[in-house]
Amino acid sequence: MSVMKRLSSVVQAKANKVLDRVEDPRETLDLSYEKQLEQLQQVRRGVADVATARKRIELQAEQLQASANKLQDQARTALTQNREDLAREALTRRAAIATQLEGLKTQHDQLVAQEDKLVQTTQQLQARVEAFRTQKETLKASYTAAQAQTKIGEAVSGISESMSDTGMAMQRAQDKIAQMQARAGAVDELLASGALTDLTGSTDPIQAELDKASQSGQVDAELAQLKGQLTASAPAGALGTPGEPEKEPAEDDKVVDAEPVQEAPQEAADKTPDPFTISDTEGES
Repeated sequence: MSVMKRLSSVVQAKANKVLDRVEDPRETLDLSYEKQLEQLQQVRRGVADVATARKRIELQAEQLQASANKLQDQARTALTQNREDLAREALTRRAAIATQLEGLKTQHDQLVAQEDKLVQTTQQLQARVEAFRTQKETLKASYTAAQAQTKIGEAVSGISESMSDTGMAMQRAQDKIAQMQARAGAVDELLASGALTDLTGSTDPIQAELDKASQSGQVDAELAQLKGQLTASAPAGALGTPGEPEKEPAEDDKVVDAEPVQEAPQEAADKTPDPFTISDTEGES
């Protein structure tokens, strides 16, 4: 028996867990409200039945009362005709009708009391149903707001199922892009180093050497042009060999108030170095 009880408890626990996951509180509240409306309708139907029975007794009492009044008139008429026996018979029937009227009055009073009680119950139940309806709508609105807030929070944080799928897809795309970029960089490096052959370019080694020599000659020409421009723009005293320190004059060469040697203009002009011409001496040095 203990095993069966444990098995029953496990089954109930699993069922409750499944129901909790599937159950929607809004639907449960609507179902409870519908049941209360059904109960209220049943009570109202009971009030209508009791009122119908009360009305039937009242009609029956009216009919009996009319018969009693008629018998009273017949007894009076019989006495006026010296028919005492008929008067006695009429009064006897009237007495029986009076007894029935007493019974009907008792039933009528009971039905009236029951009807009043049912009316009060109906009013109380209707008030409870109205209060439950208001509370139901409030709870449904709160649940809907909480559910929407939860979904928005999950979407923002990315823990919802759809957002998780989107995030995983984006991550896979980024990984593929990084892999392709790395592969493209590796291929470029291999092509530049010569480990791979560029099938789209020229495969003639002689032409490759000629292109390389042409590029080297163009670089040398541009370098010489830049040197010439720098020599032309430099001052006269700065034309010495770069990096060579200036030599101070010897003591014997220091002559105070020495007269400068006059040279012929033509000889001075001949000795003026041409910045754009490199002498043979400099070339030898």
